[in-house]
Amino acid sequence: MGFIDHKIPGRSPTTEGSGTPVFNPATGEQSGSVATATQADVDAAVAAAKAAFPEWSGMTPMRRARVMFKYKQLLEDNADRIAQAISAEHGKTHADALGEVQRGLEVVEFACGIAQMLKGEYSREVGPSIDSFASREALGVCAGITPFNFPAMVPLWMFPMALACGNTFILKPSERDPSASVLVVELAHQAGVPEGALVVLHGGKSAVDGLLTHPDVAAISFVGSTPIAEYVYATGTAHGKRVQALGGAKNHMVILPDADLEQAADALMGAGYGSAGERCMAVSVAVPVGEETADRLVEKLAPRVRALKIGPSTDSEAEMGPLVTKQHLDKVSGYIDAGVKEGADLVVDGRGFRLQGYENGYFLGGTLFDRVTPEMTIYKEEIFGPVLSVLRAGSYEEAVTLINKHEYGNGTAIFTRDGDAARDFVARIQVGMVGVNVPIPVPVAYHSFGGWKRSIFGSHGIYGPEGVHFYTKLKTVTSRWPTGIRAGAAFNFPTM
Repeated sequence: MGFIDHKIPGRSPTTEGSGTPVFNPATGEQSGSVATATQADVDAAVAAAKAAFPEWSGMTPMRRARVMFKYKQLLEDNADRIAQAISAEHGKTHADALGEVQRGLEVVEFACGIAQMLKGEYSREVGPSIDSFASREALGVCAGITPFNFPAMVPLWMFPMALACGNTFILKPSERDPSASVLVVELAHQAGVPEGALVVLHGGKSAVDGLLTHPDVAAISFVGSTPIAEYVYATGTAHGKRVQALGGAKNHMVILPDADLEQAADALMGAGYGSAGERCMAVSVAVPVGEETADRLVEKLAPRVRALKIGPSTDSEAEMGPLVTKQHLDKVSGYIDAGVKEGADLVVDGRGFRLQGYENGYFLGGTLFDRVTPEMTIYKEEIFGPVLSVLRAGSYEEAVTLINKHEYGNGTAIFTRDGDAARDFVARIQVGMVGVNVPIPVPVAYHSFGGWKRSIFGSHGIYGPEGVHFYTKLKTVTSRWPTGIRAGAAFNFPTM
């Protein structure tokens, strides 16, 4: 078993006995342990990042972009190795893990063009012999708190953007599956990012609180559950920090009567059960419009769910792996219990799934509920597991109203052949990311990711142009050079 330590330059190695266990979710066996930060570790991480800031921010944007180009190549060369590290501690299939690496790498590709994104604005003669220009400047020490479900992708959504903009960065990855996060940081160091400019700090709530309250941390980026996102946002802003905190979701997919139901059923399978449903963009609620549409959809879904190929990441044919921890397995199973108790129709029950040779793994079979209602717990709360609920809508209007009433507004989709209905849906739906015949509408790297309502706290989405704005501050300059003619003091409000 290996020990995963902080990456803080100048800091003495941590004693292994103080670590938090890390498990292989396919077998249930402990695979290693990870360090837990003390306040002294937090202070050392911030001090290292603060010391590295002047030199790193003083580089030209083009030089930082060249580091990003090297980093992109290293990520491509090591994609398989990173994917293996993801699967070993998270449990997702190897193909799914490779997809995660690719989506993170695309943000690095965007960061390679940072010189263009940091170009300022200039206006001559805004007044008599007066010019005005604007520039975007780095904030200082930034920190990222990342979730277990994407241990490589979400860090790659954060620190390449922060670094490219001239900031230094402290990464606090999930203690459940930290190895992939450490690996992508090590590759960034190989690409030319100074060790002090990109630091790794492990730990739980005490490490998070240490970063949220530290006076030398300028900005915090967080992705995780809504209750913690609210806490991070409230605590960070109360201590004068810029904060983006992306929270939970309850993503609906509306299926209109004219939709291709084979296509819709396949889309629901991938979006609902991919990565064992442990995605903030997973579709967890199918909303077929009309009883006939619902009956036909459930008829197509049920055999597909029963036939899901579930196995460890080493099985190349597996479509879904285990859940991340025993505690999370118990939590998701508890939601299924609640659905049955509250009267939903359990069409496929995944609770009894056992995999030969992996009896101690954290596996749960695909689960399908029908006739779910808005009052049920399995509808109101984010389950974050392989549980798909079918909530039947009597009309298109009822479906739209249902989605707009929900407290979360991360992602949604509509499946239809009707362009009129799709256009109306896009215009009226109160959700941040919308798909039309696309079940998981995650924006490409040169756009930005972010939901609405209680799915996000703060005014900026993550990566893309929104990421540049989050990791920089705007400075505007109005200048006039004396001409030798003195006009005397002016006491009125200045105009041009």
